[in-house]
Amino acid sequence: MTRGRRWYAAALVALLLAGCTHAEERFRPGAADAGDPYVPGAGNGGYDVAGYRLKVRYDPATDRLTGEAAVTATATADLSRFNLDLAGLTVDRVRIDGAPAKHRRDGNELVVTPAHGLPPGRRFTVDVAYGGVPQPLPSGELGSGGFQATPDGAIALGQPESASTWFPVNDHPSDKASYDVAVTVPDGLAALSNGVLRGKTGRDGWTTWTWSERSPMASYLTTLVIGKYRVSTGTHAGRPVVTAVAAELPPDGPAAASVARTGEVADFLADRFGPYPFDAYGGIVVADQRIRYALETQSRPVYGPGFFGAGRPNTTVVAHELAHQWFGDSVSVARWSDIWLNEGFATYAEWLWDEHDGGRTVARNFEIEYAATDWSRPSVDPGRPGMFGDAVYKRGALAVHALRRTVGDDTFFRILRGWAAERRDGTATTADFVAYAERVAGRTLRPLLDAWLIGGTAPALP
Repeated sequence: MTRGRRWYAAALVALLLAGCTHAEERFRPGAADAGDPYVPGAGNGGYDVAGYRLKVRYDPATDRLTGEAAVTATATADLSRFNLDLAGLTVDRVRIDGAPAKHRRDGNELVVTPAHGLPPGRRFTVDVAYGGVPQPLPSGELGSGGFQATPDGAIALGQPESASTWFPVNDHPSDKASYDVAVTVPDGLAALSNGVLRGKTGRDGWTTWTWSERSPMASYLTTLVIGKYRVSTGTHAGRPVVTAVAAELPPDGPAAASVARTGEVADFLADRFGPYPFDAYGGIVVADQRIRYALETQSRPVYGPGFFGAGRPNTTVVAHELAHQWFGDSVSVARWSDIWLNEGFATYAEWLWDEHDGGRTVARNFEIEYAATDWSRPSVDPGRPGMFGDAVYKRGALAVHALRRTVGDDTFFRILRGWAAERRDGTATTADFVAYAERVAGRTLRPLLDAWLIGGTAPALP
């Protein structure tokens, strides 16, 4: 009997161990890449982020940033481990739902291994304590994006990647999330970010600015601007407005005059695109000459100083970046090869605003760009080097106006307003837009849009 019992017990233990091994074998590492060839290595798979809670402290005297990030997500696969994008900073500690987790660095990836596998549908929070001296992220032919130190602060900005230079993130627009950002800086400096300013508190020579963006936001649309700025606050259409102009720029200069019209331009666009999609308005003008672009950072675009160098206001760029709040921010691209969905519509908004504000008519802009277009370069899938080329911006706008001329104004603006409403807070592809436009128009539009977006020769004028 004793011998038999020993055999049974040993067999039972072996069976249980085999079952445990089988259960653990179903867990696999999450993808260390979003699979977008335009941004190899960016983004990650296996989970969907719901929100980021960030607490960062930055000292311009040393350029050092320390941070705590709480990333709340849901597993979409059986995860034995997963990645977050984080470039250059040192990780001190990682916890998952309060329990210590193993972590290691692999280039610009933070590889996190939980104590136990995460099954699909499991909601979890990753807490990361980190710090260091942030650096821009080289992006080859697209230049550098991300965190850049300035003499009195810093600017974190860039497309298609920038967020991973100052916090751990799933850095691809296909995984949008809400953000709560608390930024602590020396007294006397502004710390500007996205969304609604929830408050400012001071202690021991430092001030914490707390921002909240509740609408889902793509990671490249986050920003952090620290330094000496003239900050103006108010309300417009029942929402807070926060604008800021670098202190070294004149208070009555063209930059200040341009962002002062933010509410007016937004109202004009809302009449055409539908209700403004976010809880706050705003804009930031930086003086750093390294920022040679404007970017549609959600609810609060950032403008480089070069747009106001002619000595007169430039509200056309304001119209472009505010149009992105609908096309690009609220409705984001699911993959970067469809970036014309952002830039084509924003460029067309420039034409609409110019006509409204006493400049060239939309028809005249269409004629000029039609004659100047290189039709060998497509708007859709332009290749990584062509992401910010004329084919994406101007040929994209030509396609938008060709659609308008084909379906008529009433149907055209119903398409734009309906698209922005139906896809609000989400992502989309070119195929999604074509299908939606055809549904609203009640007719086939793919041949038309193919000719204007990807055809190799000048299409016939509609």
